[in-house]
Amino acid sequence: MEQGKVIVARKRSNPLALAVLATLLERPMHPYELATTLRSRRKEDSIRLNYGSLYSVVQSMERAGLIEAQETTRAGRRPERTVYAITDAGRLEVVDWLSMLLSTPIKEYTNFEAGLSLMPVMSPDDAAALLEERVVRLTELLRTLDTFEEMAAARVGRVHMIEAEYKAVLYRAERDWLTALIAEIRKGTLDGLPDWHGYHSDLSEAPDR
Repeated sequence: MEQGKVIVARKRSNPLALAVLATLLERPMHPYELATTLRSRRKEDSIRLNYGSLYSVVQSMERAGLIEAQETTRAGRRPERTVYAITDAGRLEVVDWLSMLLSTPIKEYTNFEAGLSLMPVMSPDDAAALLEERVVRLTELLRTLDTFEEMAAARVGRVHMIEAEYKAVLYRAERDWLTALIAEIRKGTLDGLPDWHGYHSDLSEAPDR
């Protein structure tokens, strides 16, 4: 049992495992049906999903005792398909894992945050221009999200689109913050900007080695 707990703790880094468990709460399914169901609900917008990784996740969760093979079927000449059902341990894992995700903020290392931390490598003008490009792309993403939400609202309730709403809130907040940051860079009012300019002046004046 202790070995199973170690496997579960390691797999908590992969939200796809949680999505599989949550979907199997509805009814037993085989991996292909799991993938189809998740895609039909656009979960790939929030969770990285491909069939190869899903199959590996299913095998890992079976070894951990979170799901179990219920039956194996074959239709005509198609390959055999194993139908999996969630176990009692799997049901407990869904509640425990989801409770942690919803209640506890964690440090997430995003690519954009990494870029911001190293931004002074670029000149202030170049950095501002690149951030302006990002604002344009964020605006395009928001337009797409707004269109999707309008179309989906006619078919499903808000609760089924809540992750898209959250994403839109983040995009708008980031766009507004970037717009203000760019203005400070362009106007020369950003604290520390003289040092930033000086760093690039020193680079340009440094003799070639």
